[in-house]
Amino acid sequence: MDSPIRSVRVTRYVTPLREGGSLPALAEADDGFLYVLKFRGAGQGLKALVAELIAGELARTLGLRMPEIVFAQLDEAFGRTEPDEEIQDLLKASTGLNMGIHYLSGAITFDPLVTTLPARLASQIVWLDCFVTNVDRTARNTNMLIWHKELWLIDHGAALYFHHSGQPWQEQSRRPFVPVKDHVLLSQASELETVDAEYRQLLTPERIADIVDLVPNEWLVDANDPDAESAAERRAVYVGFLQDRLAHSHLFVQEAINARHARI
Repeated sequence: MDSPIRSVRVTRYVTPLREGGSLPALAEADDGFLYVLKFRGAGQGLKALVAELIAGELARTLGLRMPEIVFAQLDEAFGRTEPDEEIQDLLKASTGLNMGIHYLSGAITFDPLVTTLPARLASQIVWLDCFVTNVDRTARNTNMLIWHKELWLIDHGAALYFHHSGQPWQEQSRRPFVPVKDHVLLSQASELETVDAEYRQLLTPERIADIVDLVPNEWLVDANDPDAESAAERRAVYVGFLQDRLAHSHLFVQEAINARHARI
């Protein structure tokens, strides 16, 4: 079965987006569209791309708005004429399969002081971020955009941070999400228990496995480590983590409810 994620080839580097710590860039692809490129050679490495893809497609499954994600092929010769040495090094280190996120031209950053979201939508986003342990949706950095008067979610590379720790995933899958206390939408998220019941039905074991199956093998293996887990083994870890976390969602939901009561 063909992947629902389209593949494109990067044809033009437009400009770096320096507000991102990993130097994402705006680039044009051979389909004529502009994409925000997330590079495999950036500081967070391939695990950030894995988190972006899994969390982004989970959000889409749950009915939240996400720009289209594509696989973006970067040729070896790309960027040789780039005058900025730091960017040229990044491009050289990112030859191969990267990630592109459809550029929402004219979108503005979500400002919680200007826009108040409905309680249900706020609860859905808080639930998602607790589920995937996304630490990067705070008042300082909301990672949400308003485009055509609708709210869109972006930037999930900081999610699934268990894969950076080296600790057993089983233990981490059942931990409450303590950073929810800093979530920009927490005060408005008054329907967490209702959303939890609905989302537990939507995220079937089959759907979780299908989303993890979207991750390319080359993003899961460490070519420099002969003793590293295989792509299939790494895939099984992500599936196991997400399924077990969903089975114990009451833990992170209660943590969020407690944090919300403490804030308001």
